[in-house]
Amino acid sequence: MSATNFKTVNQTYRQLIGNGLTYSIPRFQRDYSWTDEEWDDLWEDILNVLEDNNESIHNDAHYMGYLVLQSSDDKEFFVIDGQQRLTTLSIIVLAGLKNLNRIINQGDEAENNKQRLEQLRSTYIGYLDPITLQSKNKLTLNRNNDHFYKTYLVPLAEKMPLRNLKTSEHSLRKASDWFDKKISEFIKSDDTKGVKVATIIEQISNKLFFTVITVNNELNAYKVFETLNARGVRLSSTDLLKNYLFSVIHRDSNSINSEPELADLERHWENLVDRLGAESFPDFLRTFWNSRHSFVRHSELFKRVREKVANRAEVFQLIRDMDQDIDVYLTLTSPSTTTQISSNIRKYAEQLKTFSVKQPYSFLMASYRHLEIGEFEKVLKSCVYISLRYNVISGFHTGDQERTYHKAAVYLNSLAGNKIKTSDVISQLQSIYVKDTVFKSNFIDKEIKTTSSRNRKVVRYILNEISDQDSGIKLDLDDEHYNIEHIFPQNAEEDWDDFNGRDAMNMIYRLGNMVICENSINKEIENKPFNIKKEYLAKSKVPMAQNIAEYSEWKPKQVQERQTRMAKTAAHIWRIEQLS
Repeated sequence: MSATNFKTVNQTYRQLIGNGLTYSIPRFQRDYSWTDEEWDDLWEDILNVLEDNNESIHNDAHYMGYLVLQSSDDKEFFVIDGQQRLTTLSIIVLAGLKNLNRIINQGDEAENNKQRLEQLRSTYIGYLDPITLQSKNKLTLNRNNDHFYKTYLVPLAEKMPLRNLKTSEHSLRKASDWFDKKISEFIKSDDTKGVKVATIIEQISNKLFFTVITVNNELNAYKVFETLNARGVRLSSTDLLKNYLFSVIHRDSNSINSEPELADLERHWENLVDRLGAESFPDFLRTFWNSRHSFVRHSELFKRVREKVANRAEVFQLIRDMDQDIDVYLTLTSPSTTTQISSNIRKYAEQLKTFSVKQPYSFLMASYRHLEIGEFEKVLKSCVYISLRYNVISGFHTGDQERTYHKAAVYLNSLAGNKIKTSDVISQLQSIYVKDTVFKSNFIDKEIKTTSSRNRKVVRYILNEISDQDSGIKLDLDDEHYNIEHIFPQNAEEDWDDFNGRDAMNMIYRLGNMVICENSINKEIENKPFNIKKEYLAKSKVPMAQNIAEYSEWKPKQVQERQTRMAKTAAHIWRIEQLS
């Protein structure tokens, strides 16, 4: 993104709001939703800066995080991210003015305090039209919140309605009451309460600061979100997309149909977000998009949506399509919480998740739409086999793999309505199916460090499948009575002289050096020499562990020979030809 498309600067709340500029929360951006938990955190931060009278921003300022604004003229700004914080700060200022208004009504330095009130109002809130008494505010909230904000909060109403309010309007009222009470308690013992209120507002405005990123259009805002999200700063690119879709409906609908259609869209949207739960909406959207359209990366996703979804019919079609595909997406990403599917599909989805492989998801979403459930199960299983060969064992580049899956999704979409052969679908994946010679070569040298829970699951899966192939006995991978035994131990103490040196030490995490056995045996033998270990392993009920007892010695040569035999078995197990 060109530097001319956005500006970044650190600004205090005074620098941001204490000028002639105006800020608007987009009409369809999310409603106000902060609760006493967030209010309390912010108030504690404010108390910290109030305790230090040092005016130096650099020494005692409090950082409020990123604020993303959009403007084409540097005069009027849309608040793309940060609306909850800006709204709450405005409510705090208004709560201070409300306290100041009471002080005036009590006759306490009335003239001085009137001047303070009007000066603070014009600096941080705006002004009231003397004829209409309508507020001309520096901050405009969204369509569901601005009326309450302008009608009750800005005029400093002492009595606010309690019934027939939207949930977010209740939150605004509660926030006002909460901060009103906090400020009242803070100033109650002071002789010059008006000065104290003004000091609170001035200290807040001087010592709370943001990193303000200003962009000139929605596309650049989305790119900012993607950049910051990649660095661990979670911003609401989901809200940006929602605002765009709602604005299309508002633009294309006549005044009669607009509100019912917006309400309908709101219900569908919130349902999608709720069903996704902890899953990332942008990740779902990209997977969904690639399952139906041309391939797109995260950085270009919002642009593509804007190009393809440009009128109200296309907006509602997009929502319907996402609603159709969300179940299979959740099956793939959260298989353990999905019940309305076969046990095999859940098992294969869990295996993909164990591998941390997501590249097939768009292809699998397309497969689910176009294939019978039994055929989909075969395709899903083939993706598990391909992933084991390509990702887990061979560690090949995933970019090429993702594009191959996308091409297969396009192929499926082109055959919509026709009879589709599973063998033809699987054949579309041949370029990422690692052939036996390469797979066995990579398997023979493979080591997987079992220092992470994810890798331990992968190793248990591989060993269990090989055990099943060799002896017909497969264990429950979730059974805590079994564990991975490293025959040459992770913390060898003595009698392992043949494993001296770096190359030998690398044998610890070779697949040929590991078996599954009972926890009781694993704990008993720990770092003992091989001649003792084999006696215990001979008593195991797991054939793979029993077989180790047949070795007279355990050296790097034995590890290599065993892993070579395992590679041949693995090539037979994870073979997609048998699935077509």
